[in-house]
Order: sequence, then structure tokens, then C-alpha cells
Amino acid sequence: MKKRAVLYLRLSKEDKDKLNKGDASASIQNQRLLLIEYALEHDFEITAVYSDDDESGLYDTRPEFERMITDGKFGKYDVILAKSQSRFSRNMEHIEKYLHHDFPNLGIRFIGVVDGTDTANIENKKSRQINGLVNEWYCEDLSKNIRSALHAKMKAGKYLGSSCPYGYIKDPQDHNHLIVDEYAAHVVKRIFQLYLQGFGKAKIGKILSDDGILIPSLYKREILRIHYHNSHEKETTKNWSYQTIHTILNNEVYIGNLVQNKYNNLSYKDKKHIRQPEEKWIRVENQHEAIIEKDTFLKVQERQKIRTKAVNTVQSASLFSGILVCADCKHTMVRMYNRRGDHKFIGYCCKTYKTHGKSRCNSHAINNELLEKTVLTSLQKETRQILTLDDLKKLDKIKYIPAARESSELQINYLEKEMKRRENYKRKTYQNYMDGTISKSEYLSYTRGFEEEIAELQKQFKTMTSWKTQQQEADTECDEWTDKFKNYMNLDSLTRNVVLELIDRIEVQDSSSIRIYYKFKNPFFQSF
Repeated sequence: MKKRAVLYLRLSKEDKDKLNKGDASASIQNQRLLLIEYALEHDFEITAVYSDDDESGLYDTRPEFERMITDGKFGKYDVILAKSQSRFSRNMEHIEKYLHHDFPNLGIRFIGVVDGTDTANIENKKSRQINGLVNEWYCEDLSKNIRSALHAKMKAGKYLGSSCPYGYIKDPQDHNHLIVDEYAAHVVKRIFQLYLQGFGKAKIGKILSDDGILIPSLYKREILRIHYHNSHEKETTKNWSYQTIHTILNNEVYIGNLVQNKYNNLSYKDKKHIRQPEEKWIRVENQHEAIIEKDTFLKVQERQKIRTKAVNTVQSASLFSGILVCADCKHTMVRMYNRRGDHKFIGYCCKTYKTHGKSRCNSHAINNELLEKTVLTSLQKETRQILTLDDLKKLDKIKYIPAARESSELQINYLEKEMKRRENYKRKTYQNYMDGTISKSEYLSYTRGFEEEIAELQKQFKTMTSWKTQQQEADTECDEWTDKFKNYMNLDSLTRNVVLELIDRIEVQDSSSIRIYYKFKNPFFQSF
């Protein structure tokens, strides 16, 4: 009775590269012909052919390989024919598992036609194990070489992702370079704008979904006609998610940077990806056209540090979420509602008080209407004072420079000249000593006096330069503060964007008064 044989064929990416260089011996078609000829010569009955294309021999999760192993457990064949042991597997663990354990228990014989592998030959076992090690070493060396080449490309600013980030497509002239996809880029810009307007990530997702904008994975498949697969995507997924918006808002690719090597395989024999520490990331700046301005991107990163909670109001979040705190315990303030019927939002109270009562903190309750009015009044006052200051600068920039600073600059110049004069005296004194004009004791006495005077001058010089630097920093901060407020000269109502742009935090005192801490050192700081 003829033995039932199956053929196993495999072609990996590395083999395809070899085929391009003229080696056709490893092709699927040639493997098939070789094994059919061998089966006929040895009177085997071919019952099935299993063929894996573009699959690595390091893993046993190959689709056709898995089907073959399953069929073998059901007793559907007696012999496996492959071109060589390496076609079957390049992993030593798999050689031991299948060839030396599972197959003998199932009564299955494995034959490698070209390299003489035959599990029916007991004397053949050591050579199989040696070949298994050699094949594994080959894969290990190949993995190292490939990884090294990929790192070199990353450092050169080459994009190596299999698919592009939403908003970009691959340059037809250079597949390692990104170019802007105008439609998707417009959506990306809208996401950043909505977030800076105060909308939460989940709310932004709902807005885009309601507007019928395709999620990135569907857009790539249905519009760009790209064969794209997202392992986290469900077939029913059609709505923009919080995570998708979060990923876009935090991706440096949108300011023209490439950040790669974030993940790496656990080992060359394991497909599991592990996240790399940030110091191992490969970041190359300004490699393609930016969709988002850097200032806007950084502003979004800062905004995300403020924890907010969505509320059921017209706005996506409370005006003061994340920045309104109790002045005593420093915990956030929580919303208060009218418990008489309509359950209407009326203001805030200390979270510690609400949770633990008076034993831990007082209520620090404050009416929302009063809070908004007070903050708006403060901001309007700032704009009026800054407008006055700005007008003064325009009218007479020279007069705006304080007399104290002019005096400090003159004094610094004077101190520098005096220190140089003392150094010259020291040199002349030494020359007089060498010429014999003065004695050694006189030379030492004069030199000591000059050094004491220089030390005192250096001390004064250090003090004056430090003061001057502080003044310059203060002016820079004032200018930055002025530039920020210029956008809100005609402010007549509060928005979430205005509050987050200008205010660092607001502390509520026990007397229901508040103290506003602006984001810059402000010479017109007020407490209410």
C-alpha cells in the first residue's frame, strides 16, 4: 500500500530577494516540481499541498503550516516532503518539538529532499540538530544585519512604516518620504483647532463621526485604496474614538518630525513587540512638510496636562475644569447643583469637604456667576493696563527704558575699565621689580593691594550683571505677557480657550474670594 505524502512549500521575503538576483531554485513552483518528482520516484501518493508565501521559517504560526500540523493530528497523511529542513523550520525549538517528538508519536515521517533529512533514519538525528542550530544562527545574524540597516535608515530620516500616518501619503518618487494628503490634513487641522477651543477628545470624535468623516482605517481602504489592516479595529467600527484623537494630537509627525524605533521585537524568534524607552527612540526633525505649526502642537501638549472632565452643558468642559482649586488643601473644586427641583448647576465647592466633611476642610463654596464675572473683570483690567504700556512703548521707546537700567549699564562699563586698569598696574609693578626700580617687599605689597581692589571690583561687577540679567528676563516675560493679551483686547465674555491660554490656576479662599495665578510673571497681578 502506498504511503500518503503531503508537500510543504515555503517562500520567505529573504528568498524573494534572492530570486530577484537570479536564484530561481527556491521558488514555490520549483519546490513543487522537485517534490512531485521525488514522490513519484519513491512511490508516494500525494494527498495535499501546503504552501506558505512570504512567511518566516522562525515561527510556527504560518497559516498553511498550522493547517498541515492539524491535518497530521487527524491522521490524514504519513509523510511530509519538503525541499529541506530549513523550508520546514529555521527554529531549533520547532525541530525538536515536531521532528523529534510530535511526528514520531503521530507516526509521521519527515523528509528533506535536498539536504538528506529523514526522521526514519535514527543516525540522521545529530545532523538534523546541527542543521537546526546552523539555520537558527543564520536567522540571528540576518536579523542583526537587517536591524542595523533599518536603524541607519531611520537615523537618515527615512520613513519605514508599512502605512502612513493619517494626513500623509507616500511620495511616489520616494516611498521613504511623506507628502501631505490635503483632505486628511484638513481633518487633522480641524482636530487640533477643536481641541484648543476646549472640546474634549471624545467630543471631537463625536463631531467628526456626526459629520460623516471616515475614520483613518476606512479612509485608507475605501478612498486611498490601500490594503490596510488594524489589529485593534472591529468590523463594526465606524466612529472616531477617543484613542484615535489622542494619537493624532500627540504625533510629532504633524510638525514635520519622524519618531521611529518606538517598538522592537522581544527577540528575533518572537513576534511580540515591546515598547522601547524614550532614549532609544530615533527622532529626526524637519523631514517632511508640516501640517500643524510647532507652537500649536506645543500648546496642545501643555493643554493635555490639565485634567478635565466632560460635563452635560453646552460647552464640552467647564470653563475652569482642572485649574480651579481650594486655596487650603489644594484639591480641585467640584461642581455644586441646586437640589430644589431643577437640579441646576450653581457653583463649586472643595472636593475634600464634599468627600470628608468639615473635619478635613471647609467648603470654600463659590457661586459660578460670581466666579465668571470676577475672572472676566480681572482679564479686562489686564488688557487695559497692557494697552497703556504698549502705547507708551510706541510713543517713546527710549523713555520707556528705566533710568536705573541706564545707570547699571554705565556702572558695568566703569567696573570693567577699573579692573583692566588694576591689571595694567600689576603688570607695570612687576616690570619695575624686574628692572630693579622697586624692591621685592614693595612689589609684593603693591601687588597684594591691586589684587584686593580687583576682587572687590569683580564682586560689584557680578552683582550688577546679575541684576541686569534679571531685568532683561523680566522685560521678556512682560513682552510675552503683552503679546498674549493683544489677542483679547476686546474681551467681553469668557471661553474655555481664553481661560486655558492665560491662567495657570485659580485658588478659592475660604471667604469666597479668589486669587488668580496667570501663566507669566505679570507686573499687574491682582488678587480678588
